[in-house]
Amino acid sequence: MKLTRMTTEPVLTPIKEHEWEKAAVFNAAAVYRHGLFHLIYRATDLGGHEKYGRYINTLGYAVSADLLTWHRYDEPIMVNDVPQELRGPEDPRIVRIKDTFYMTYTGFGDRFKNDFRICLATSKDLVHWDRKGVVLDEPNKNSCILPEKIGGRYCLFHRRHPDIWVCYSDDLVHWTDHQKIMSPIPNSWNQVRIGIAGPPVKIEAGWFLIFHGVDEHNHYRLGAVLLDAHDPGKVLARQTTPIIEPELTWEIKGYVPNVIFSCATILKDDRVYCLYGGADTVIGVAYIDVKDILF
Repeated sequence: MKLTRMTTEPVLTPIKEHEWEKAAVFNAAAVYRHGLFHLIYRATDLGGHEKYGRYINTLGYAVSADLLTWHRYDEPIMVNDVPQELRGPEDPRIVRIKDTFYMTYTGFGDRFKNDFRICLATSKDLVHWDRKGVVLDEPNKNSCILPEKIGGRYCLFHRRHPDIWVCYSDDLVHWTDHQKIMSPIPNSWNQVRIGIAGPPVKIEAGWFLIFHGVDEHNHYRLGAVLLDAHDPGKVLARQTTPIIEPELTWEIKGYVPNVIFSCATILKDDRVYCLYGGADTVIGVAYIDVKDILF
C-alpha cells in the first residue's frame, strides 16, 4: 500500500519577497469546504532549524480547486503575538465538527527548555481564529482532535515522546483517560519516535490514520494504521512498510534533509489526499484511493 504523488514538483514554495515566508513553507493543515481545498501552512523567515538562527513561525492561508494551483494571502493569518508562541505557531491540524473548525498546533515559546505546548484555536471561516490557549500543559506536540465525538466526548491524539497517545474531554479544557496506542518498532524505519500525520479519516473499516516515523538517521517517512471506528485507541492493523518516503530531490534536500512530514489528510470522493512538507522547505501532495487501502 503506497501513496501516489499528484506531481513530481512542489505545489507550494516560499515567496522571497514576503519576509515571513521567504525561507520555507511546510507542515500544513488542510480541509475541503464549499468546493475548495483550504490550506493553513507553516512558514518561516529562516530555515526551520536552529542551525539557521532564531527563525519565526507564522501561519499562512491559501485555497485551491485542484490541490495543484494555490491562491494565497500576502500576509499571515496567525503570528507570534502571545507568550506561548514567541517563536510562533507550528504544525497545525484542522478538523470540522458541526459548524466549527478546530485547529490544534504547537505553540513554540522557547522561553526555557522544552517550552512547546499543544494549543487550540477555533474558527467559523478558516481565516479568523479564536485562540483557546494551551490544551495540555506539558511538552507535547503532533496533535489533532478526532472529527467525531466518541461516547459524547472529544478525542485528542497527541505524542508523549516517543509514542502516540489519545485522551478525552467533555469541554475541550480538561483532558483525561490518557492511553498509549502506538509505539516505535525497534530496528525499523520508525524506531526512534512516531506521531500522527493528518487527522484520521473514516472509511468503512474504521479510522484510517497516517503517521510519521523517524529512524536513527533522523529520516522521516509516513506509515498507515487502521483504528477501531468506535474505539480510536484500538489499533486494528498497522502496515510495516512506509506508504511514502523521501525520493524526489526536494524531499531529500532542504533545510532538514530526508523528510516527508504531514499534518493534512483529506477524504474526498473515495480518495484520501495527503499534503506534506518536503525537507521542511516546500509542500507536496499525494493520494491513495479508498479501494486500495488494504490491511
